Amino acid sequence: MHGFRSMPALCCLGLFRRLTGMVLVATLALSGCVGLDSFPDQEAPMKIKGPSEGYLLEPGNLVRLTVFGESNLSGDFTLDPSGTLALPLVGNIRAAGLTAPVVAGRIEEMLRKNGYLQEPKVAVEVLTFRPFYVLGEVRSPGEFPYLSGMTVLSAIARAGGYDYRARQGEAVLVRDVNGEQVQYHALERTPILPGDIIKVMERMF
Repeated sequence: MHGFRSMPALCCLGLFRRLTGMVLVATLALSGCVGLDSFPDQEAPMKIKGPSEGYLLEPGNLVRLTVFGESNLSGDFTLDPSGTLALPLVGNIRAAGLTAPVVAGRIEEMLRKNGYLQEPKVAVEVLTFRPFYVLGEVRSPGEFPYLSGMTVLSAIARAGGYDYRARQGEAVLVRDVNGEQVQYHALERTPILPGDIIKVMERMF
């Protein structure tokens, strides 16, 4: 008899274990929900400048160069790995880290300086941008090419849409602002910019 516990004692022990397990599961669930339910207080701006405005060129970007009245100098060009554009007559122009209007001004200056054109008029249009990223509860997270006019919803659609765990209708948007990553609370209609990161959170239940 000494090797056995009484039935009331066994029942109490089993109940204690069940209660302990329930508390542990509840604690883990609550700790998970705190992280999943936390969105940044700052709302993402609903009005943004066009992607070309203020966009800093980088290696791999494709740009369209138009020299008005000079079709033989116009065309599509890609920044090489060093961030340089190799252009006819002008030669190599350092473009990485500069905006399209600044690059256009430098090309005008080079054409004027070298005596090719007296009053050159040049336009540079960015055709491809830095990619954006979708992470979290989507079917195919990853890196995607940016297109003008994209929103959080169209970005999520490019990533295959929400998965079954997703908290739909809102997301965390991470954007580079003056060299610092800033997190915003974003809605599906929030516009995105090149290089943005969209994080789709897991729903609470």
